[in-house]
Amino acid sequence: MPGDDVVDCHVLVIGSGGAGCRAALEAQQYGDTVLLSRTLTGKGGCTIMAEGGYNAVLNENDSCLLHYEDTLRGGAYLNDPELAEVLVAESPERFFDLARWGSVFDVAEDFVAAQRPFGGQRFNRTCYAGDRSGHEIMATLVEQVRNSDIHQIQEEAAIELLMEDGRAAGAFTLDRDGTPGVIRADAVVIATGGGTQIYDISTNCAAGTGDGFALGWRAGGELVDMEMIQFHPTGAVYPPDARGRLITEAVRGEGGVLKNSEGERFMARYDPGRMELSTRDVVSRAIANEILEGRGTPHGGVYLDVSHLPAAQIEERLPIMLEQYLTFGVDIRTEPMEVAPTAHHIMGGLRISPGCQTTIPSLFACGEVTGGVHGANRLGGNALADTQVFGKRAGEGAGKAAVRKKADYAARLARQEERFARFENGTTPPHEIVSALKRAMWDGAGIFRTKEGLLAAQAEVTRLSALIPKAYGQRGRLECCTVENMLCLSSLIIRGALVREESRGAHVRKDVTQDWMPERSPFGHTIQKGDSCIIEKKGGAA
Repeated sequence: MPGDDVVDCHVLVIGSGGAGCRAALEAQQYGDTVLLSRTLTGKGGCTIMAEGGYNAVLNENDSCLLHYEDTLRGGAYLNDPELAEVLVAESPERFFDLARWGSVFDVAEDFVAAQRPFGGQRFNRTCYAGDRSGHEIMATLVEQVRNSDIHQIQEEAAIELLMEDGRAAGAFTLDRDGTPGVIRADAVVIATGGGTQIYDISTNCAAGTGDGFALGWRAGGELVDMEMIQFHPTGAVYPPDARGRLITEAVRGEGGVLKNSEGERFMARYDPGRMELSTRDVVSRAIANEILEGRGTPHGGVYLDVSHLPAAQIEERLPIMLEQYLTFGVDIRTEPMEVAPTAHHIMGGLRISPGCQTTIPSLFACGEVTGGVHGANRLGGNALADTQVFGKRAGEGAGKAAVRKKADYAARLARQEERFARFENGTTPPHEIVSALKRAMWDGAGIFRTKEGLLAAQAEVTRLSALIPKAYGQRGRLECCTVENMLCLSSLIIRGALVREESRGAHVRKDVTQDWMPERSPFGHTIQKGDSCIIEKKGGAA
């Protein structure tokens, strides 16, 4: 391999969304840092797509204790308490970092940050920039990265971690032309985001294929609670080409109401206290139930209506939603949207310490690819805070890693070449595998689950995994690697769902009866490493 295809650095950050950029900004204070982006920096991932806001305790009448309690209650008490405590304690200062760097958030009349209500929270603590909060945050972070000494490698993806003596020592990569490369580092941060593109209907961008979960698992890392998949209650269902596109929780935060085809505000039957501002798992199941029982709209959803709000409020607070629907031929100022649940966020992921250290030495992780912060269900507004709080911690931890002799990669690169040769002699077009996988996961491992359905999905994933995706030319190599990652992620989710024989948060087993509430559950985390998948029993014993 030509020498200029090898890059050496102190810290390698894989992923350039909100968590990755924040990690790189912190790490570069300690040594040469490479930010590896599968897309263009800041253009991929979910942060830039996040519309709702950033949770932070800024009002003297609010408290970190309340935020902490809401986060645990929303997470069905499956959160790692220490990680949740770090999130709520440090999110305000990380918010002020963004403000100091130039992020422009909406302000109230007294010129303090405006905060709106979000589901499952007892206080208005969601800071926002209209309904383009994630875009504002990413614009700020990208500008900071550009003005730093961070070495950006764009449109190139990590396909395998480089390991040396049991520790992470870099990564093998492919660029958009299928040319392999090697990045060697003293420490690695995985910040690759989520992976709900394995489902038929998803809010994730095309890059949301679960690469980081697969990278960490294949390297021998532990993952927790992979069965916990959040289905956002409100994804667009009409027109067809907008199916699954996120309709921000800010719509309900501003006073939007949900109605079925009979005009009934049905959340009164599911959570009369919180109504539309119940937690996402409750609202998603309520909508799915209305549709299943025949009270859905002509296009298979329910109505989300803001037409009773002043037009000026919609124009000021929900400009992106208004503009988006106008392009669909729907004026949300006068008519309702049609929405249904869509696969949105993975709460499980790589197991981390409060310092974002994974179970693999020299490997750190932050953002959606990690597990434990959000438990069994994430509160809206906590994800953007997660990216900044744990992005900073991961970058700092990796930055402080010891400088080591760079790893020898030649023999392991040869194994990657064998992998590419297998793809070139593959049997099945990748899109065929992905299409079948998406249907199997939606049908068998979706909002409502049974052992029978999960086993059927598992059998289909096993069948698909036996196929060899075909690379049509060198440029097709990365697509084949991505297919393998998607199959790996799907298998991890199904295994966790089969082991967790209870309904909790976003995980609903319709074939299981239980007599406990989440806080009294006899089960803890599901833990997966290699071929092992166990569930902790109360008290920590497996």
